[in-house]
Order: sequence, then C-alpha cells, then structure tokens
Amino acid sequence: MMPKNRVEAFSDGVIAVAITLLALDLPIPDPETTHDLAATLGRHWPSFAAFAVSFLTIGIVWINHHAMLRRIARVDHTTLILNVLLLMSICLLPFSTALLADYLTASHGQQLAAAIYGGSLLLMSVGFIAVQRHVLVVRPDLLHEGVTQETRLRVLKRNRVGLLPYAVATVGAAISGYVTFGISLVIAVYYAVPSTTSDVAEWSAHERASG
Repeated sequence: MMPKNRVEAFSDGVIAVAITLLALDLPIPDPETTHDLAATLGRHWPSFAAFAVSFLTIGIVWINHHAMLRRIARVDHTTLILNVLLLMSICLLPFSTALLADYLTASHGQQLAAAIYGGSLLLMSVGFIAVQRHVLVVRPDLLHEGVTQETRLRVLKRNRVGLLPYAVATVGAAISGYVTFGISLVIAVYYAVPSTTSDVAEWSAHERASG
C-alpha cells in the first residue's frame, strides 16, 4: 500500500493547480481601449462571480479531502484510483467555470454552458462520495480505530446532501443559467459552514492518540 502522505501531497498539488487556474480566466481590460475601467469591469461580473463560487467550492473540497485523509490510516489501490478520478473532476472546473462566465449573459449557449458547469460540479460530488463510501463502508479497516460508526454515517449523510441540489442545478440549466449558478452558490455556502463541533473533538482525540 502507498503511504498516505504521498497521496495527500499529490492531491494537494493537483487541487492547488486547479484552483490557481481559475484566476487565469479573469479579464484584464486593455488600458489602450478602456475609457471607463469600473464600467468595463462591471460588465465582466459573471467572470468574477463564477470565479468566487468555484474557488470557494474547490477550497471546501480541499478542506473536506484533508478531513477524509485524516480519518484514513492507510490506502489501498481502489482508494488511489477513486482519488485520481476525483482529482480529474476537480481539474474540469476551471474550464466549466470559464465557459459559464463567458455565456451566462450571452444571447445563445447559456443553457448548455450552465449544464456543463452544473454537471462538472455533480461529477465532482459523485467522485468525492465514491471515495468516502469506499473507505467508510466498503473498507472501514483502512480507517483509524477512533472513527466510530456514528461518525462514518454522519459524514456520508452530509456528503450526500449535495448530490440532489447539484443534479437540480444541472437540470435547472434548461430554465436559466442563473438557476444553476444560484444553486451552486447556495451549496458552496452550506458546505462552508462546519458540520458539528463533535468533528473538532474527534480530530483532537486523534491528534492526542497519535502524539
């Protein structure tokens, strides 16, 4: 089995690159042709809004990914494969974010762009749940001894909460890209809020045991 620290280092690197790429698509008005910088930047608000939502989403995934790895004592081959697929879905976000930003206010293509954006978020959510389900349900022997069944069920339940909203956001693109964007924002805010204080106590106990 591969050492867990190598998985964490590789994952952190991939996530860091993906979240950095989001900023590369932010528009910089040409000073030679721009007469009103504030108005020009205002017209590009979809780019900045999509950047904020995607940055927050990837950041939350990184936090939860770190929490997931802290529960794991060792990794098997299936965990590695599922983790790679999760990272691949995260790497799609800079593309789908730029696509949504360009077409959100366009007269054509808005619905398809929003569906691709919502679909990429849904794919990422499915990928994350797949990794979690493998280590929490299929191979609980990979976990630290201190991870109780109650904790495993709570984590899985919280992860599954995002599946339906992301599916609705993807389907909602048929109505408007703003529906997809709005739902994605709400989900990001939801997951940004810590689940329970018991998680803090749980990790503190692990730190004391490992120290």
